[in-house]
Amino acid sequence: MALDVELAEIRDFLAAHAPFEDLPPAALLALVRRMSVTYHRRGSAIMTPGLPNDRLYVVRSGAVDVRDTSGALVDRGEVGTAFGATTLLHGNPSAFSVVAIEDTLTLSMERAAFDDLVAAHPSVREFFDRQPAHRMAGAVAVQQESASGSAILKTRLRELMRGEPVTVASGVSIQEAARVMSQRGVSSLLVMDGERLAGIVTDRDLRNRVLACGRDPHDSVDAVMTADPVTAPADGLAFEALLEMVARNIHHLPLLASGHAVGVVTTTDLMRLERANPVYLAGDIAKQADSAGVAQVAGRLARVVQSLVAQDASAADIGRIVTSVGDAIERRLIDMAHEQLGPPPVPYCWVALGSRARMEQALAADQDTALILDDSAGPDDRAYFERFAELVTGWLVEAGYPRCAGDVMATNPAWRITLRQWQDVFHTWLTAPTPDAILRASIFFDMRPIAGDERLYSTLAESVRREARGAQRFLAHLASAAVANEPPVGFFRGFVLEKHGEHAETLDIKRGGIGAVVDLARVHALAVGSAARSTQDRLAAAGEAKVIDPRRVADLRDAFEFISYVRVGHQAAQVADGIAPDNHIRPDDLSSFDKRHLREAFTIVRGAQSTLGSIYGTGRLG
Repeated sequence: MALDVELAEIRDFLAAHAPFEDLPPAALLALVRRMSVTYHRRGSAIMTPGLPNDRLYVVRSGAVDVRDTSGALVDRGEVGTAFGATTLLHGNPSAFSVVAIEDTLTLSMERAAFDDLVAAHPSVREFFDRQPAHRMAGAVAVQQESASGSAILKTRLRELMRGEPVTVASGVSIQEAARVMSQRGVSSLLVMDGERLAGIVTDRDLRNRVLACGRDPHDSVDAVMTADPVTAPADGLAFEALLEMVARNIHHLPLLASGHAVGVVTTTDLMRLERANPVYLAGDIAKQADSAGVAQVAGRLARVVQSLVAQDASAADIGRIVTSVGDAIERRLIDMAHEQLGPPPVPYCWVALGSRARMEQALAADQDTALILDDSAGPDDRAYFERFAELVTGWLVEAGYPRCAGDVMATNPAWRITLRQWQDVFHTWLTAPTPDAILRASIFFDMRPIAGDERLYSTLAESVRREARGAQRFLAHLASAAVANEPPVGFFRGFVLEKHGEHAETLDIKRGGIGAVVDLARVHALAVGSAARSTQDRLAAAGEAKVIDPRRVADLRDAFEFISYVRVGHQAAQVADGIAPDNHIRPDDLSSFDKRHLREAFTIVRGAQSTLGSIYGTGRLG
């Protein structure tokens, strides 16, 4: 009778913990009969890297630490945690050590019992297949910790404030404002209309708008201030402020809390974070008078990325910075083209495509651009934009952005057309999908306005979004292409390497790694009618629409970040060695940490591809 009570207690214990909580009571009791209880003294090893393991363990009491071969903490298992499934599912030896960090009791089962369990209950196998994803999340967290132990680029703007903002009332004289700035030793002044922030005036404004123009210092400061300035929430991230300042080429940012001005941050404040500051890079680009000057400043971008990697910035953050600097380069060159050719004869919108559109650009990126012209454009207008596109494209080459090998650029007449023509092109792709349409979708369905009349882009994007959601045949073909883009990992979890050519014995981390997640996210976003452009946002939208399990969304986002980070780290190392950055990585150049977690990331991506294939029945497409 006592034995029956003990079995019932263990059954009830397992029923309270994943993945056993969904098992029927009879199945649980049968499982308990095949389990044994083991005591592990504090400090004793339960699993050892390099040695085989043929049991699944569940912590009954106590706790264990799971560490990788370098000794880094991967997971801490407390009561109810199961471990050992990886070797049972994917083969020995163990890649992790498991050590009892206090006196611990475990329940364990042998391989035969585990095999019977997962065969009878697929949900259990799915749970253990997801365990690498939990370790992936931990690996991402490890990447994003700086040497000092704090998450980089996660500083709140409030932490950078150096006291209350210096203010003057709207209507005071320029002379009085300058006197206040001098007395308080500040480079900017907030102009207030009662409690409302009316504007900001900086020392640069006093030079350029007062002294240089000979303006009367007795005039109102309102005449020279920047009215209704760009602001940021005081509890916002310093990194988000950095991106805003890059995009707008500004050096002072007022901070608000509950609608009230509470401080100002400057680029100098951001420099105190001891990170490469692309704000200055974007500012220098805006000052250049010719393409040679832009190219010279653009050459500093690779070193900025190298510095950010050294500070352990996330791949997502680095991608947004690289893209923002690229935007600044492109906009300055576009302005220079107008200076040379004169103003545009009709409204237009210059758009970026691909990774630039998704704000995910890395180094070694080529050009992917297009032009949306107003429907009124005639032959003479088209001739203007032909010269315009040639100028900008040529200058971009000079700045380090090579021409697209597939000729997806605004210089191609096929991608320099009116809004109505663009709508017709997308309609054809969506309603009569061909291999060419599927190929184009990987670029043209990722589009973002850079310069010109953004209403042209918005009109096109909205019409495409509405039509794409119901284009089931097109989405099925797009899903098939996404599934075919397999991660470079084999059945036995070894990397699949290029066999021939200059990149032999390397893995293409962009095509089957980053590109595979990008393709998956694009299909799901189009299917749910999401306007999201970034891969992370598209995955989030798919999760919110319940077309992907939220847990799988989290796994994919972590996998995407990890793969992207390995790529940007590889490129930063190439820059340091004076090598042109690329996307081809030799596994021998990777740490054991990166190798192991890359395999986990690729496994997560492959699982998501399988799910996508099931949704659209890609194996049945002709």
